[in-house]
Amino acid sequence: MTVTVRFAPSPTGQLHVGNYRAALFNWLYAKKHGGKFILRLDDTDLERSTQEYADGIKADLAWAGLPHDELFRQSDRFDRYDLATEKLKEMGLLYACYETADELDLKRKRLQARGLPPVYDRAGKALTQEERTALEAEGRKPHWRFLLDPQMVEWEDVIKGHTRADPKSLSDPILIRDDGSYLYTLPSVVDDIEMGITLVIRGDDHTTNTGAQIQIFKALGATLPQFGHYSLLVDAEGKPLSKRLRGELSLEAIREKGFEPLTLAAQLARLGTSHAPEAMLSMDEIVDDFKLDAFGVSQVRFDLKDLERLNASLMHLTPFETVKDRLAERGITDENFWNTVRANLTLFDGVAEWWHIIHGPVEPVIEDEDAEMIEQAAALLPAEPWDLETWKTWTTEVKSATGRKGRGLFMPLRKALTGLHHGPELANLLPLIGRERVLVRLTGARD
Repeated sequence: MTVTVRFAPSPTGQLHVGNYRAALFNWLYAKKHGGKFILRLDDTDLERSTQEYADGIKADLAWAGLPHDELFRQSDRFDRYDLATEKLKEMGLLYACYETADELDLKRKRLQARGLPPVYDRAGKALTQEERTALEAEGRKPHWRFLLDPQMVEWEDVIKGHTRADPKSLSDPILIRDDGSYLYTLPSVVDDIEMGITLVIRGDDHTTNTGAQIQIFKALGATLPQFGHYSLLVDAEGKPLSKRLRGELSLEAIREKGFEPLTLAAQLARLGTSHAPEAMLSMDEIVDDFKLDAFGVSQVRFDLKDLERLNASLMHLTPFETVKDRLAERGITDENFWNTVRANLTLFDGVAEWWHIIHGPVEPVIEDEDAEMIEQAAALLPAEPWDLETWKTWTTEVKSATGRKGRGLFMPLRKALTGLHHGPELANLLPLIGRERVLVRLTGARD
């Protein structure tokens, strides 16, 4: 049997890092097991779903390096859901209800006030045909609920282990709204059956929903897929991702901040396991490392600061061949430049700053107490050609002439040459800057 998994976002908004995590886990699992990754757009909410968001989802996944093997839209499959609906009605497992949203809310509040769980009382199921006819004559339209079996639902979750859902603590789920549109639950089951989904990987917030869906799978005579429910992301303070934070953590925002897709994948492919995330140079490496059963059940903290640190690690490891096309787009073809500056990058976009520092113009920083030493250093500047030994040769002479050593020697030269207190090894940087630019920065004059 071919391993088949799916990522099923609703095109009603942007993908955020939590959505991406679902896509990543499913994609990695498919690739690790030689399986198939389906992108299924859950667009049954025709009022809120838009083509713009659907296109955005596909663009985000393309940027993230998560190509799909097949694409489906639920809005193309209403006939399949209609057939399943009729089958459930014939089996007596769907029943019509006529309460308004306000009436249902009032019922819930009354139960909660009595200290009882807000479980629907199945009043709709008890209606006679005459009562239903009278309600419809008032202009009410039915919504349809699935009749849950009270027997405990149990399954072996590939992440959480043995898991149970008690239907007696749940309301019969609404499958069809009073306007005839489908909620998530039934189309998801029908599609999982017909698309041959072998494992449903999704967030822990779906665990209760899984209990109801298992009963629908069985009612439709289908073989159950496996289920895996991972713990949800929280922010750096341990709070659930708010709508505001989700905006900041949309894939579009993360991309615009300059993070590498490999960094995001490497971070989330281990976050929540006992292994600390580490930079990896390819998706193949991440696939090989990925273990779905390694994830724990505790909430997982996601912090952009951790992502920054991991992105810096990736930059430090990335070879020239990997980025040469991206550098060429910026007019940079020098491999020595990349090898010199990459250890000082947090984001790839930082190459622009270092290219400018090397090629100038740069405003030197020369303190009054260092002016004489800098003047002597300029006078001792070796002739070209320069190589990696030039810095050592030059500073040895400057040390002898000025008596400066250690930080007192190197820091004034660094500030004069780059305008900064930090940066790549000056032995590597000096040949890239070149004698003419070095002289200008030390003295303001050319040869």
